[in-house]
Amino acid sequence: MSSTPGSRPSTTAIIGWLIAAAVFLALAALVVLNAQSIWTSFFPPAAKSVEGTEIRNLYDIVFAIAVVIFVVVEGLIIWTVVRYRRKPGDDVLPPQTHGNNLAEITWTLIPTLIVLFLFVISWQTLNNVEAVNPKPDLAVRAVARQFSWSFEYLPAGADAETKAVFAITQQDGPTGGLFLPAGKTIHMYLHSPDVIHAFYVPQFLFKRDVIPGVNNQFDLEIPASDAGETYRGQCAELCGIGHRTMTLDVHVLAPADFQAWYDKQVTAASATPPPPPSGAPTIQLVAQGLEFDQSSLTGPATGFTIHFDNKDNLISHDVDILDAGGKKVVDNKDFPGPAAQDYPIPPLPAGTYKFECSIHPTQMFGTLTVQ
Repeated sequence: MSSTPGSRPSTTAIIGWLIAAAVFLALAALVVLNAQSIWTSFFPPAAKSVEGTEIRNLYDIVFAIAVVIFVVVEGLIIWTVVRYRRKPGDDVLPPQTHGNNLAEITWTLIPTLIVLFLFVISWQTLNNVEAVNPKPDLAVRAVARQFSWSFEYLPAGADAETKAVFAITQQDGPTGGLFLPAGKTIHMYLHSPDVIHAFYVPQFLFKRDVIPGVNNQFDLEIPASDAGETYRGQCAELCGIGHRTMTLDVHVLAPADFQAWYDKQVTAASATPPPPPSGAPTIQLVAQGLEFDQSSLTGPATGFTIHFDNKDNLISHDVDILDAGGKKVVDNKDFPGPAAQDYPIPPLPAGTYKFECSIHPTQMFGTLTVQ
């Protein structure tokens, strides 16, 4: 690897220096940075669904092929630059090669085989991810609207238009979000009453658009080992000024815990609401087109009933009452339309209150005067 004074370094010396520099930089990176985090940054999150595992396996194969191609191509470029660099006395062009059948066949055949291989494994992965179980363990309709999520749990054998047994919204506080059993097949229907949204949970390695008038659906299975986990999701399609608030939580429960939670929700949804106060008047309120038909209501301090008619198809609404300080004093259960329900309002101190739909508070609200 030595060279005589005044002469250009030899090819062997240059290659040796390049290798030494690369080793030094690699060791420096290992010392200064966390090598594990650097390596994992090249990959998507660990898959937390059976379908996501299929996608992750495909990614790993494509990534490995890309790395091999990169190393081979860049290595040949560096070798060519070093091996065929101009040296002192090289005043005449070297022999020129015009056409090489073996080389042309090689660089045509290898890329063709790689593309065909990628096509086959991509097609297989797509078929596995798109496969739908004719008898899923659970059916859920995820309803995306500006700018919130609600999740409607459907009876066995339900289709996309089946009326929900009960619904949970993301806005229901710590009890809100999407609850799913681990180790079971879940069939998801996606519905949007307004604009295009997207259902996206990074750990599932899967995104599906929620398009008005289009019945998008897919199967999802979360491994049994992930019971007890909570994953954060979001709308991944710009849908308006409130897009950033369209997040969702996916709570994964063990099958027994999920069944207990499910039975509790069914009981609450089928419970008979308490009767309104004796002789209490009934106030009519209609929701249609993501708005109330009235912006002001008046009721007696002794209590009254709100007959709430939700005319928005497959969209959940409710009517909650807040005091002047913004504290919720009446929290009614939401339900999807078209349907109607009586909300008994208990006695309240006289004064001015705000009523709103807790799912669409920026669009659906008004003033309640209690006399």
